[in-house]
Amino acid sequence: MSSQQSALLFQVATTGLSRRGLRAFQKRLQLEVGGGHGFCCLIADDAELRRLNREFRRKDYPTDVLSFPSVKQAGDLPHGEIAISYDAARRQSQEYGHSVEQELKILMLHGLLHLLGMDHETDGGHMSKAERKWRIRLGLPAGLIERVGA
Repeated sequence: MSSQQSALLFQVATTGLSRRGLRAFQKRLQLEVGGGHGFCCLIADDAELRRLNREFRRKDYPTDVLSFPSVKQAGDLPHGEIAISYDAARRQSQEYGHSVEQELKILMLHGLLHLLGMDHETDGGHMSKAERKWRIRLGLPAGLIERVGA
């Protein structure tokens, strides 16, 4: 994948979801937030997110989103990869009263900000401010950081 390409992969059925709309949103994130650099996003289930979380973070539970930044080397690489749990997105969309598509977009934005090197646990609010700014610009409801108060 070149730095200019993004990929959106679905490992689960997503009945009623506009995959075209989600791909258009990913392209918008690539251009507006990611500086034109692509990223890969996998939409999977809780079991896959649990497996990835256990393998790469040594945490044996499913999570809603994981980010895997590219190792920066010479050249113009894509930002990395994001994995999102469709199961978690569905639950969270019901809990917060918006569509699954909106929740997937919130999770994709959050994951991309991590790919860009931000970390809401250690950066003194920088990621929180960036997520809020982009969430408002992109017309999304409250983001992950705002909801958990991290």
